[in-house]
Amino acid sequence: MATPDVEDIFTHILERAKALDPASTRKWFEKLTVLHLDGGSLGIGCPDGATVQFLQDHCKSTFTRAAQQITGHLVAVDFGVSAAETRERRRVQPTLRLHPDYTFESFVVGPSNRLAHASCIAVSQSLGSTYNPLFVYGSSGLGKTHLLHAVCFEAQRRFDDAVIQFVSCEDFVNRFIRAIEEGNLAGFQSQFRTVDALVIDDVQFLREREHSQEEFFHTFNALYNNGKQIILSADSPPGRIPSLEERLISRFSWGLVTRIDPPSYETRVAIVQKKAHLRGLDIPDEIAGYVARKVQANIRELEGALTSIYAVATTTGQPIDMELAQTAMEGQIEASVKHIGITDIIEVVTKHFDVRLADLQSKKRSQSITEPRQICMYLARNLTRHSLVEIGGHLGGRDHTTVMHACGKISQAKETDTKMDSLLKELTKQITQGVQG
Repeated sequence: MATPDVEDIFTHILERAKALDPASTRKWFEKLTVLHLDGGSLGIGCPDGATVQFLQDHCKSTFTRAAQQITGHLVAVDFGVSAAETRERRRVQPTLRLHPDYTFESFVVGPSNRLAHASCIAVSQSLGSTYNPLFVYGSSGLGKTHLLHAVCFEAQRRFDDAVIQFVSCEDFVNRFIRAIEEGNLAGFQSQFRTVDALVIDDVQFLREREHSQEEFFHTFNALYNNGKQIILSADSPPGRIPSLEERLISRFSWGLVTRIDPPSYETRVAIVQKKAHLRGLDIPDEIAGYVARKVQANIRELEGALTSIYAVATTTGQPIDMELAQTAMEGQIEASVKHIGITDIIEVVTKHFDVRLADLQSKKRSQSITEPRQICMYLARNLTRHSLVEIGGHLGGRDHTTVMHACGKISQAKETDTKMDSLLKELTKQITQGVQG
């Protein structure tokens, strides 16, 4: 049990962390507890493993900086599931990387996604016997990944002993290649063919990968024949995925194929309100309506708009009104209108650093290559609509965790290094002007 003094210090650390990184701030931060604060070490208690993973991936450097600023000492920060929660959640698989925001409760249902949402709920309640396979498709940023995470959360809750494997298609391919290189194909097959549910995000990345398609074909058959659940997502229906083998197209269509469309205005307003609530924000209806009118492409951009508004409100200490929302969203609206692509970013970055695209896509780890590669990932995440997996795919087939790490590193450098801040602003200016021109 933490002492009152430690509790007060931790409260201040939480507030400082929120101010340092508005984008990652969540309302459930209120559920975090202090396990210990002594000897230069801060232990933070979390309600579940998904929360631990989110904080490790997105917030560790922020909480470390906050703790050091509040205490005035060097502090190492660690996250863990609190003892009481550990007893309740012993069954949760530690290797299943789920986002704590992506649950059915936080998903906003509308005409554009109603069937996909209902299908995912049905599958999570009866693995392998309702819709198998379940194939969800739609453009980037419309909620496919959210639903896949939600299925895993609900299935874990309902079935104590269910073994679930949830990976991006890029990660599946990379693990397959690694297994071949290490001569451990049997281990790879055991990992994916003995589960109760296999969930693959962005399965369109199987295109033009003949050996991976062959392996996935046999994995699919093994699971399906044993009555195990298969859930897939993609940016287009099975028949429109380029260079996908006919036998896979056929199998992907055996169960239910359901589409997610861009949300209507009313659904976008509800999404803004829901996302604001997750961040502990009180957004007036007129502001939610303004954001929904200005951002129509996808949900990820709605989240970006909220982050901008939260950041300006936190920095200036002003209430969230229409004037503040308009000021906060100016840059994002301009970037959205210009339709910036990853290739636009790569062109500017390679020219500035005098490196080749082949170098950025290679496995080279020298500083002269690593830094521009990470800057590309950071700018792509902030200026385009592409997912982490898609960004990694453009830069040598790197997985989403690599992109996430790169974005965090550059974001931290931007906060502490004025030269990096100036460089990112200059590169952003060149990219937006280039697209506009």
